[in-house]
Amino acid sequence: MKKKNIQYLDFEVDKLTRSIENVVTGDSFPTEISYLTKSDLKSVIKKNGWSFDWKKELSLVEREVYKLTIQNNSNIIQGLVSLTIQEDHVYMHLIESAPFNKGKGKVYLGVPGNLLAYACRLSFQRGFEGFVSFHAKSKLIDHYVQSLGAHHFGGSLMIINSEAAKKLIDKYFKS
Repeated sequence: MKKKNIQYLDFEVDKLTRSIENVVTGDSFPTEISYLTKSDLKSVIKKNGWSFDWKKELSLVEREVYKLTIQNNSNIIQGLVSLTIQEDHVYMHLIESAPFNKGKGKVYLGVPGNLLAYACRLSFQRGFEGFVSFHAKSKLIDHYVQSLGAHHFGGSLMIINSEAAKKLIDKYFKS
């Protein structure tokens, strides 16, 4: 039997914001989420500081890869997420902030939360009541419980339920 290759996620939710927030000025910028395109791939490569192989991710037909950009500035990708629509929920394979949104010198706060809120919204749109799952690195399980309201389902599996999903969606998306 072929063993599944599980990607354990280690994104850090720095702040839940209304959109994304400039670290220095505190200004908020409204965002848009759209499909990652083949023409976007030239900028989201390891040579430019990205950790994951997004070209490979985009080539997997069962996965939907989305990019987060600031409204009216769609050329600069703030973060990416790879999702699969399962039978009864959305599964998050990968999530990554742009290299300039990581670490102590990051430009914007709120990128991972924004992408995860989108996954929750997509789950509601597909009739899954907001449920999203992902596998977490063990050192971040408590962080996801505290920051996202996620539930530890055993092993490395994390679940965002309807209640937590609604809170994330309300934070990032206007009604």
